[in-house]
Formats: sequence, C-alpha cells, structure tokens
Amino acid sequence: MSMIEFHDVQKYYGKFHALHDINLEIDKGETVVLIGPSGSGKSTLIRTVNRLESIQGGKLIVNNQDLSNPKTDSNRLRQDVGMVFQHFNLYANKNVLENIMLAPRIVSHMPEEENKKQAMELLDMVGLADKAQNMPAQISGGQKQRVAIARSLAMKPKLLLFDEPTSALDPEMIDDVLQVIKKVTSASEMTSLIVTHEMGFAKEVANRVIFMDQGHLVEDDESIAFFKQPKTVRAQQFLSKIISH
Repeated sequence: MSMIEFHDVQKYYGKFHALHDINLEIDKGETVVLIGPSGSGKSTLIRTVNRLESIQGGKLIVNNQDLSNPKTDSNRLRQDVGMVFQHFNLYANKNVLENIMLAPRIVSHMPEEENKKQAMELLDMVGLADKAQNMPAQISGGQKQRVAIARSLAMKPKLLLFDEPTSALDPEMIDDVLQVIKKVTSASEMTSLIVTHEMGFAKEVANRVIFMDQGHLVEDDESIAFFKQPKTVRAQQFLSKIISH
C-alpha cells in the first residue's frame, strides 16, 4: 500500500524549475532517505509532502489525499503527517512538556492526564524525561531537536518527515539525535522520509535511498545496493566526494 505517490510532479519558484517530472512511490512502513548536493531539491520535495510547498504540475497523493486538489484540507493532512525541521521550532514561551502536549490538546482534544502521560513517555523515549519542566532556552540544540521529535510523535503520525534534522547542530550533538531517529524509525510501522547529509546514518537506517540532483530524481535503489555501487555516474561522483572527506 502506498503512503506517498508523486506522478510527474513539477515545482517552480518563478521561472526556476525546482522539481522536474518527479515520479516516486513510497510504501507504508518504509524508511526512505533523500540525499544529494545542496540545492538539488531534497528539502523542496519533502516540503511538498505536507503542503508547506505547493506544486505547479502533476499529481501528489499522500495517505490517500490528493494534494493537487485545492479542496484537500491541509490541516486534516497534517494530523497524520509529522515534520521535524532543521531549526526545532519549539515554542519559546512554553516548557518542554507543554511543547509536546500542545497539539494533542488542541487538535485531538486528548484528556489532560492521558496527554501528560503520553508526553512523559515520549520524553523518556528520547532520553529527556528530566528536562520536562525546562524552557527551550535552558536546553542544548541537540536536546531541542530530540524534544521536537517527541513532539512530532505526540500526534501519532502515519508519516514522519525529517528535513535535515542535524544540519543546525554542533557535531558532538548529532549522534544523540541520529540515535533517537533510528529508534523511532525501527520501532514503529510508521513511514519515514528523511533528508540528510549523514551518509553513515543513511546507510544504517534506510530501506531505500533516493539520490537527487538539480531537481531531478537521478537514482532510487535499496540502501545496501546504492551504497555498494551506485548505478549512475553522478551518484558515484557524489558518494566518492562525500565518503572520502
């Protein structure tokens, strides 16, 4: 069963053609990693999946909802699609626990006790139960990102999107966040789509790897096969540069 279907999807910023003829299907339960050079369209592609970016051509279906149809309800879509951004986007005026409890309270009307219990369990899962009462300004960037992951899980999404979740972090904080993402993607039946520059992590966590360049989907293969021997010259060049540094 498909969770995401791109059919000849086009995306423009003015005259700039950001996504060219994207055809892609991602099944329920898959963990797919998007890699490629900066400016290749990875973040644009992932942001179309929850309608943070609109498309200008083709058809995009996410969780049986047609995003090319203007009548499709974006809020309804986002209840099932979680997103973890580069820059955390926590509410600075709410403590860590409140950040996680907010969406289930407002959107799902979850009873307060149940909501608090779930939030504490999620904080425990990301190793931050002792930070529940801290304000975002009192915790590190890596901890903020782990809170953001816990918050995205609070709505029990069917699909979770990660847009370069470690790119804004100090190198020593990256591993803690990657370990949490690994735990999340391996422990659930959720579908995950991850944009990352961390090749070792991509190799470990992904079922499939999609390589993009200049708005084109260049290669799509099983993770093991891709990292062992990319089929395209462009992907071979990219990997040799990344892995040799």
